[in-house]
Amino acid sequence: MRNRSRNSGSVQLLAIAAALFAFSGLEPAQSSAAGDPVESARASEDAHSPKQSKDSTWETAMKTLGGRQFWGDVKFFRGWRIQQNVFTEHFRLLDPKDNRYAYGSLKTCCDKLEEMKVKHKLTPMSGKAAIEIHGITKSSKTYYAMRPALEKAGYMVVPFDYPSTRIDIPQAAGYLNRVIQSLHGIDRIDFVVHSMGGLVVRSWFRDHDDPRIKRMVMLGTPNRGAELADMLRKNAAFQLIMGPAGQQLVTGDGGTIAQLPVPPCEFGVLAGGRGSEGYNPLVAGDNDLIVSVESTRLVGAADFLMVRALHTFMLSNPEAIEATVRFLETGHFRKNGSRQPVLRIAKEERTTELDAK
Repeated sequence: MRNRSRNSGSVQLLAIAAALFAFSGLEPAQSSAAGDPVESARASEDAHSPKQSKDSTWETAMKTLGGRQFWGDVKFFRGWRIQQNVFTEHFRLLDPKDNRYAYGSLKTCCDKLEEMKVKHKLTPMSGKAAIEIHGITKSSKTYYAMRPALEKAGYMVVPFDYPSTRIDIPQAAGYLNRVIQSLHGIDRIDFVVHSMGGLVVRSWFRDHDDPRIKRMVMLGTPNRGAELADMLRKNAAFQLIMGPAGQQLVTGDGGTIAQLPVPPCEFGVLAGGRGSEGYNPLVAGDNDLIVSVESTRLVGAADFLMVRALHTFMLSNPEAIEATVRFLETGHFRKNGSRQPVLRIAKEERTTELDAK
């Protein structure tokens, strides 16, 4: 009995370590998750009366430290973003370098944004936009390596941030909807989504649609749930760190993910793996340490591709970046134009493409 208990404990510790490694990720230094000291103080002061805060604007930049797990984007214009605090309901206006220019009500931030448009001679948006959506515990900074390739392809990149560990998936979709509605002048919208970000879009499609949306690339999205979430959902540390959305990442027909619709737009699926037993022995079949290859496969995908990459590092993988841009432009991942659409899911089916390379 003692050995069995020890083994169970070791398995759980290994699962937690793997989850924290992948979910914490590595982001550029400027994307610190720590909150701005001024904002933290105000949040504390206004905790009992969030709608009665004092509005403030600045002519010079007020640098923030991020606080990305407490703020969600609600409006975008050429790199400028208006965000709302998930706890206090205050808003803030950030420039493309995350400098703060306004704080308080939505009207105050919108008025300041209009002022900045005139001051910096910002022209109306137009053309096509690529909305980048990160996974749980992450931020839009995880796309730092992919962004240049998207911009080179002619996209206006929209880095969408949402408080992934403080809200559930449908609530995240609500933030996304407000950002999409703010993209005036944009005539085409594509999604590039990582991990849980793909589930946020699927949730958005349940209640919304937009004729401008054309294609989406899912990278490491657990479309059938994450087995690690099954193992850890009752663990206190997991619950504290991952929040309500972490509880929704479980597998099974009765879970949140199983109820999400298949995207009506053309979409492709990129999975990370080794082409054999996978990086994590606790996850069945080939996997990227966190998500199994089989879980990424969503019936209806126009194309499927597996690359040798860990879950956290898919967005900086050169092959994945190249394939992502190619799919957005052409509807297929491979240079020769061939496709591997996902027509069915079978547990015994395994991708052998990596072995053939």
